[in-house]
Amino acid sequence: DAGLLAIALAEPAGAGLGLVELAAVLTEQGRYVAPVPLWSSAVAALAVDRFGTGAQREAIIPGAASGDLMISLGLEEFGAPDPLEPATKAVLAGDGWMLDGEKAAVPAAQFADLVVVGAGTADGPRLFLLDPRGAGVRVEPVTTTSHEPAAHLYLSGAAAEPLGGAGAPAWTVARADLALSAVLLGVAESAMRQAASYVSSREQFGRPLGTFQAVAHQLADSYIDVAAMRVTLLQAASVLDAGTGAGTAVLVAKWWAADAGERVVHRVQHVHGGIGVDVDYPIHRYLLWGKQLAATLGGASADLSRLGALLDDPANYRR
Repeated sequence: DAGLLAIALAEPAGAGLGLVELAAVLTEQGRYVAPVPLWSSAVAALAVDRFGTGAQREAIIPGAASGDLMISLGLEEFGAPDPLEPATKAVLAGDGWMLDGEKAAVPAAQFADLVVVGAGTADGPRLFLLDPRGAGVRVEPVTTTSHEPAAHLYLSGAAAEPLGGAGAPAWTVARADLALSAVLLGVAESAMRQAASYVSSREQFGRPLGTFQAVAHQLADSYIDVAAMRVTLLQAASVLDAGTGAGTAVLVAKWWAADAGERVVHRVQHVHGGIGVDVDYPIHRYLLWGKQLAATLGGASADLSRLGALLDDPANYRR
């Protein structure tokens, strides 16, 4: 009812806002570690809105915007850190496409009506619309690190509709990277603030923990990390909204989110001491969310490798 799924979708079905506004919403989701598949649904709907045929948009976008139709995003695969090099293959069979492969930990796939998946073709990676309840699809619910609902998809001759052309995968991955960065910012910032509150009130040796240099310096470093995450995220969102070349900005934001975000939640866990491992206390959820988000679509090392490849040869970089 709040229209969160429709924020960045074009009017009239959507609110017609941009990625800066979507990033603000996703940051708030991360701040409260709200276990809903918001980032994946929002990015999948954006891909359909941008690359779908008239019939696809008419059938999907109104329901995706209202939440009546649940759409998810399946870009990750087992042991494959780059979503633009999928092991899943798509072949043209008669009048349609057939998919074979595996998709790992697709957010809320067991509840989804449609999943936007990436697959390799003879002409490079492409996006496809997949019915997770269709023939040739096996859905295996899994327990994720963050305990959010997800499922592996095993595809064997699964029918799928093509979504867009050669540019669709890179466009979608860039927005997925941005969305993940936004959620991670919320997770890290909220965890840091909770830690600051805790060490200001928790006393040891007759004084607040936060007055000890070893504790204060860790949170000061975390403050700097969170500030860098925020500024790189806003830069990437602004560049994407402007429609200019965004490869470098997005990868910088994703690297900062994955690298600094995980570092912050580890520091927060550390300064909480024994209370940090008490599952009745909420801070452990931020550690679990931070670790999972940082590894999604490739961790910090993979992000840095992609960024290096882009800077080394921007003319031939695939994004």
